[in-house]
Amino acid sequence: MNARLLGLAMVVGLTLPVAAQAQMLAPGLWELTTSNMKVDNQNLPDLSLILGQLKQQMTPEQRAMLEKQGITMAGKGVQVCLTPAQVASDSIPLTDPQSGCKQEVTDKTGNQWKFRFSCPKAQDTGVATFQSQKAFTTTVNGTFNATGVQQNGSLDTHAQWLGNDCGTVKPRA
Repeated sequence: MNARLLGLAMVVGLTLPVAAQAQMLAPGLWELTTSNMKVDNQNLPDLSLILGQLKQQMTPEQRAMLEKQGITMAGKGVQVCLTPAQVASDSIPLTDPQSGCKQEVTDKTGNQWKFRFSCPKAQDTGVATFQSQKAFTTTVNGTFNATGVQQNGSLDTHAQWLGNDCGTVKPRA
């Protein structure tokens, strides 16, 4: 279960890039909270509970790896920092370039963008819906393999801008 939770938490952090590209978002600190998480049609506990468990179980090396990728577990979810240059570009670098992950926007209609996301151990499709420059939601469905077994997963994410100052959360390079 621990590897599954860590894998799912990392997928949550990796699904932001496509959504962030959909429209000009405000630069600064963003918090992503996830709900309705399911693995093989079984509900998972609330993300804040999972993150609390992960914080206790993660080694300093694992925590440093996430922070190096610009992901900090804080508040009610995962926090990321977007620079003005990142939100102005066509490619916001929120995934680790060494991860082998690729994203593709497949449809742009109004305030909704459909996307496809693939990594060596995860393949997802989703929809990002933009409420404003400071809030958006995503719904993602797909498969992942965090433990050597292929599993189906789904989740909803809400991203909320917290402010201009990222504090100790470093943007991805």
